[in-house]
Amino acid sequence: MNLEFLYLMVMLSVFLLAHLLLRQPVSLSMVLGAVAASLVSGHGIPLRHLFEGTFTYIDTILIISTAMLFMTAIQESGALAAMNAAIVTRFHKYPAIMLILLMFTIMFPGMITGSSTAAVLTAGAIVAPVLTMIGIPKAKAGAIIAIGAIMGMAAPPVNIPAMLIAGGVDMPYIGFEGPLLLISVVCAVFTVLFLGLKHCKKLDLQALQAQLDLEAGRKYGLKLYLPIALLALLLVMSNAFPTWFPQLSTPLIFLICAGAATLTGRRFPVWEKSLSAMDTTIPVLSKLMGVGMFIQVLTLTGARGWIVVSCLSLPQVLLYAAIAIIMPAFGAISSYGAASVMGVPFLLALLYTGDQITIAALLAFICCLGDLMPPTALAGNYSAQIVGLPYRPVLRQCAIPFLVCITLALVYLQFTGALAFLTP
Repeated sequence: MNLEFLYLMVMLSVFLLAHLLLRQPVSLSMVLGAVAASLVSGHGIPLRHLFEGTFTYIDTILIISTAMLFMTAIQESGALAAMNAAIVTRFHKYPAIMLILLMFTIMFPGMITGSSTAAVLTAGAIVAPVLTMIGIPKAKAGAIIAIGAIMGMAAPPVNIPAMLIAGGVDMPYIGFEGPLLLISVVCAVFTVLFLGLKHCKKLDLQALQAQLDLEAGRKYGLKLYLPIALLALLLVMSNAFPTWFPQLSTPLIFLICAGAATLTGRRFPVWEKSLSAMDTTIPVLSKLMGVGMFIQVLTLTGARGWIVVSCLSLPQVLLYAAIAIIMPAFGAISSYGAASVMGVPFLLALLYTGDQITIAALLAFICCLGDLMPPTALAGNYSAQIVGLPYRPVLRQCAIPFLVCITLALVYLQFTGALAFLTP
């Protein structure tokens, strides 16, 4: 047996044993898997590599932390509730448009944090009652939230799996916006219309208004949305005009806009809510640290190189089958881990079949779908909790949208050259 394959099996076996049988957190299970493989390979307990792995994704950790503070601020200020109320009130006669706008609301936190968990726990928690209120069954509402959060995670401007894949081949994270926006919006629109449209054909506006939070919108008006507009302005200016506009880092932009949100809407205990936001985010951050250690030891033992060589040697048909099956399945460990471990070798294998930026974007999109995969299933589990159901009925409703997303990504992979106009 190939030794590198043995080390990989040790890592995965210990991870699954610790997580499924011993009920340890995903992050700690990853650390245990990494240490076990290191011991078996003769490297002992590699403290230096574990330490370096912890800080592999420090930039991502800062972005997610500050973005969660921003999302909490605009949620507590009433901006998200006012946005939902405005959408339902103005578009109740046009249910398709209303559902699409609600879907974009769910996606928004994921777009700026790169985390499906952040999207579910902020916008998803606010949109869920609206979806059930307009007649969508709980299981389908949970599925809409789960898929919407993942589409937000996959959409630009912040797609962490795409950043990881690009970093693995020394490709700058530039030009990904077009391909990512195209496939994420198409899949999001299909999902919300497929699952929800038939349930909200006739809506009673007066009954809806009685259940919506209209107070913040009436009291503060457009001022509520100033932090969101400021965020968009600073992000665009920092990236589009680097020569004369101050280069503000993304975490700093989020902090500035979070501060603005404390002044434009409802007053709330800033320190208390900030602590609560970080409590929500810590499991995601610890998972990123665990993934970093896992990948570091995977490289140390040679198992990562074995994966790369194995992927490069696959026939074309098996290569696409592996992309469709293995990459999302790896999301049971971590979608970020799938991007780092599997995304790079698959990109190298497909590098000369079309536009490399589009290929990397589509692979990152497929990695994001791993957040539906049990046992971890971050987006699915949190969405099920929000609508008050077990995960299984929500997962069943996610099946067809999931298959459509995978199929569409594979079709796009065949025509990346034709989509090259979306990239610079």
